[in-house]
Amino acid sequence: MSEVLVVVDHVDGAVRKPTYELLTIAGRLGEPSAVFFGPAEKAGEVAEKVKKYGAQKVYAVDDAQIKGYLVAPKAEALQQLAEKTSPAAILITSSYEGKEIAGRLAIKLESGLITDAVDVEADGDTPVTTQSVFAGNYTVKAKVTKGTPIITVKPNAASPEEADGAGTVEEFAATVSDAAKRAQIVASQPRKASGRPELTEAAIVVSGGRGTGGNFEPVEGLADALGAAVGASRAAVDSGWMPHSFQVGQTGKTVSPQLYVANGISGAIQHRAGMQTSKTIVAVNKDEEAPIFELVDFGVVGDLHKVLPALTEEVTRRKN
Repeated sequence: MSEVLVVVDHVDGAVRKPTYELLTIAGRLGEPSAVFFGPAEKAGEVAEKVKKYGAQKVYAVDDAQIKGYLVAPKAEALQQLAEKTSPAAILITSSYEGKEIAGRLAIKLESGLITDAVDVEADGDTPVTTQSVFAGNYTVKAKVTKGTPIITVKPNAASPEEADGAGTVEEFAATVSDAAKRAQIVASQPRKASGRPELTEAAIVVSGGRGTGGNFEPVEGLADALGAAVGASRAAVDSGWMPHSFQVGQTGKTVSPQLYVANGISGAIQHRAGMQTSKTIVAVNKDEEAPIFELVDFGVVGDLHKVLPALTEEVTRRKN
């Protein structure tokens, strides 16, 4: 059975949920192997986590010589690892960084690339992806026809499934060219913690739009009761009510949670493009003719400032 390489998404060795989702998908395609870019001393800790989701090997790439640079060194290291292992596919989280790494890697390996997959299945020896395209109006199946399939997968595309893996750590020393080190990070600062999950990775997202009138307290209250991330429509962001990092839509972030709750959002195509692959969609809007109601699983015609506090109270009561 051929190896399937999964690039570990982590923060200082703390493995993020999309990695476990990718390992689960990799198990459908072949033998999962994790690729860890990070401090050498963290490799064993990471291996203990990923082997519970089927990782047979963990290729540890010490980031001492590439830390502080942008994505080009990682793409070079993956190229060299792929040439050594001849994997059946390479899976990467569909983030801004992940997609840039995947694009550079596809050129280096002269291979086909599929981005933003919402599902991946095996068709014999070939991975077949599902994508939502043209602002979410079509669902398409695709497969790579040349080289090693390189696929970026959206968070929440699969439910992580535990599986026994050996988790054998193998150090991999990549040779990084000077050309790959032409762009360097000169300063960074930690993002202010909100206590909520990352928007693109959250299983539940509660969003607000123009109908909030700028008051996001009901939206944030429900999100905290559900353990959800907070999102916003373009109208809310353009009005200065929320930062751009909260925007869900074609020019913002694309999310695909298990549950998406849209509040005071009309449902313009720009917003729908960023959330309509959500598994279950609920909307609260005073306008019963709002386009958002065309794609929801459950809709409430009402004032979000009355509906959400009542819902939050009931959620809190049932949790206690």
